Amino acid sequence: MPQSMQWKSAIKSYMDKRLLWVFMLGCSSGFPWVLIGSNMSGWLKDAGLTRAAIGYFGSVFAVYAINFMWAPLVDRVKLPFLGDKLGQRRSWIFLCQTIVLFCTLQIAGLDPSNNLALTSIFALAIATASATQDVAIDAFRIDTFPKSESTKMPQASAMAVIGWWTGYSLPGYLAFVNADNIGWNGVYYGMAGIVALLMVFTLLVGEPKTKRDALQHEAEERHNKLIGSKTTAWFTVTVIEPFYDFFNRNGVKTACTLLLFVFLFKIGEAFLGRMSITFYKEIGFSNEQIGYYSKLIGWGATVFFTLLGSLINVRFGVIKGLMIGGIAMAASNLMFALIANVGPNEHLFLATILVDNFTTAFSTVAFVSFLTILTGEAFSATQYALLASLGNLGRTTLASFSGELADYLNSWPLFFILTAVMVIPSLIMLLMLKGHFKALLDKAQNS
Repeated sequence: MPQSMQWKSAIKSYMDKRLLWVFMLGCSSGFPWVLIGSNMSGWLKDAGLTRAAIGYFGSVFAVYAINFMWAPLVDRVKLPFLGDKLGQRRSWIFLCQTIVLFCTLQIAGLDPSNNLALTSIFALAIATASATQDVAIDAFRIDTFPKSESTKMPQASAMAVIGWWTGYSLPGYLAFVNADNIGWNGVYYGMAGIVALLMVFTLLVGEPKTKRDALQHEAEERHNKLIGSKTTAWFTVTVIEPFYDFFNRNGVKTACTLLLFVFLFKIGEAFLGRMSITFYKEIGFSNEQIGYYSKLIGWGATVFFTLLGSLINVRFGVIKGLMIGGIAMAASNLMFALIANVGPNEHLFLATILVDNFTTAFSTVAFVSFLTILTGEAFSATQYALLASLGNLGRTTLASFSGELADYLNSWPLFFILTAVMVIPSLIMLLMLKGHFKALLDKAQNS
């Protein structure tokens, strides 16, 4: 990808209907996080559960960190009937949405304070279906914008991010502003209706055309010659070849360095995000205030800053975008420490939401573009899932202990300062290796 691009050309490049597809599927990707994330945290807090219990409930997000383990199935297994009607990517997306719809309706009929175990089971099912859906949606985006259109990658990443936050923030806003009036059960019945609408869009979007099948067939032929068994060759191509291809293209040392950076980059943001709703409530903000500022205003800020971030990433390059985003992430976490000292001040809350959404949007566009460029065409679902799983490991697994950490420190300001410090190792790594990363990106884009 060229390191610079005229602003006018960058803006014009958004006039592409494929970006609308990526946006709508991004909504489908972000929406389940409302169901088992912020909405559930608010419901559990209102039901009287402790911070530690709410944090541990978030362990269901751990499946997002391991979805690369079954991502090869999304690349290789063709679903009966749906696969023929919708294609490889959309068939998996539609199946996962069906599971999310069913489980949402089940949760809507429960009382978590009396049925926490059953609620957890359905939440885990939503998380598993959502994590699988993410594999297919990310692969859809990568297949739609191949490396031959590398200047489109930040735009595609931006629309995916905007879609994710739209699917997460707007329904979250509707949930919190209505929770006191219709109750959380009523909220979840409404959320089920949104899932149904997203399923309709999946039926309308076009399936991307790629060389994936031909490349996978070539790999199967190669493995079959070595092994002498078509069944075993199919299995090794499905399970082993995607990981071999990634390490072979990048080299073992470079690949391991990349994986470590991907893991560290967003770990501080992960700890903050898991406790944010609990923090807002304990400080004294109402459900309506949380819905308005954190969800509605936060969504608008995310859309604007994501578009701005994508333009800057196109103009100046992904590596600079990662550095700016990382520094901003660390700084924004300190704003939460300030709220903890000042109390429920709405003006400070608004300023914090704006700063936090700027840093999140900007860094995510650069991060998603970075991961996308590192994938291969034949196994885009599996390789992106591997990278994204590592990037999500902090917020999906380690962040489950955020409640314990907050209780142990017994100080919200100290907790948020610590989350800011967590960003530093990845920034040092990026600063030391930015030349190497730039060369790697240039090689990937020109291959």
